[in-house]
Amino acid sequence: MKIVIVGPGAMGCLVAAFLSNSKEEIWILDKNKERAAGINQNDIKLEGVSGNWQAKVKATADAGEIKAADLVIICVKSYDTAAAVKEVKPLVGENTKVITLQNGIGNIEIISEAIGGDKVIGGVTNLGATLLGVGQVRHAGKGETVIGRLDGKIPAQMRLIREVLNKAGLETRISRDIKGLLWSKLIINVGINALTAITNLKNGRLVEFEGTRRILKDAVLEAVRIAKRKRIKLIYDDPLVKVGAVCEATATNVSSMLQDVLKNKKTEIDFINGVIVRQGQELGIAVPVNSALTDLVKTIEASYNLSVKK
Repeated sequence: MKIVIVGPGAMGCLVAAFLSNSKEEIWILDKNKERAAGINQNDIKLEGVSGNWQAKVKATADAGEIKAADLVIICVKSYDTAAAVKEVKPLVGENTKVITLQNGIGNIEIISEAIGGDKVIGGVTNLGATLLGVGQVRHAGKGETVIGRLDGKIPAQMRLIREVLNKAGLETRISRDIKGLLWSKLIINVGINALTAITNLKNGRLVEFEGTRRILKDAVLEAVRIAKRKRIKLIYDDPLVKVGAVCEATATNVSSMLQDVLKNKKTEIDFINGVIVRQGQELGIAVPVNSALTDLVKTIEASYNLSVKK
């Protein structure tokens, strides 16, 4: 099986490194030629919960060099999904499957529109990773990866993909309700990511202050109202308890959105809190807290060069 990981960020490099332990042919497709050359020359270097080790994978910025793929795993930021799929489309044949392991809601739809929904597999991962440099990753947390189709079908090819991922050391299972899992993760991110980006606090600090606890609660409850109206079944009984538990379990983590803000980069706000804003507008449900959080993060993004430095 020829597997192409699109995106050389923390998750892309982590997945590629583990898959390099398999007998499959592994490629990283990068939009940056120099960065791809760096990975080819220096390998992927991992540290953290899985130990210190190196992985040899092929990397390129030219999809034509890969020619074709059996499996494509999309690991780019959600706002780059459309461009990434356009780049990888020539590799997608009749039997190719494409998995999205990305934050937020909307990626499956974007990919499906480009290549056809029957080829797309949704994914939710609890793996934790931080990018330290080109091809250098801290494996911050082990966790399960869940994959599934929106229609709930489980074709034989998906079982084969699960087997390959598990053999490579990536604990993976299949779900018939991937939408419920995606929304369950979305609601956690709705409560945490924007607030950390605005306050510059690590995850665990959000539950230490009355103000952030109140905003977190209101943002989560708005998202839960949307999910209930859409009849989406969440995987936990009490969303607020779950988000609080995640804050405490990941207390020392710097959220991906805060990492983006600290680097003056674009965030994935449109695919997280922005989803709740758009769904609220469509369904006629007021979501003032998520609207405010979205507007604030977008203002931070737009004013990086104007902010007062400490």
